Amino acid sequence: MSEFLEILTHGRRLQGAVKDLSVEELTSVQEKLNNIIEKRKEQEAELIKAQQEKLAKLEEIKKQMEEAGIDVADLQDVAETKPKRKSGKKRPVKYKITVDGETVAWTGVGRMPVVFKDALAKGQSLEDFAI
Repeated sequence: MSEFLEILTHGRRLQGAVKDLSVEELTSVQEKLNNIIEKRKEQEAELIKAQQEKLAKLEEIKKQMEEAGIDVADLQDVAETKPKRKSGKKRPVKYKITVDGETVAWTGVGRMPVVFKDALAKGQSLEDFAI
């Protein structure tokens, strides 16, 4: 693609590249390029307009803040003191088992600990370990 841009932006290379085209074909290419240029100009104008609108809104907000006696630092303080969201509550333990002096607790959710699996394999039930 960079070779295409080099040809397109260099006068002599462009002239050499289009020497086999007829006047009608060159006119068609010109129209297409003009359409592309116009669209690009419109896009740039819309972008500039959006930036100007944004700046106008910011100025309006600044004036409102001054009228209310609020400083930007006040907003930063509020943002910093905003309470952080706590993670969910821990689930209560439903089952406990003591093996070799170690107590293993399980909420009943997720993978069953090996200790409980072994006890169930030996014929015990989960209700034996319920709290």
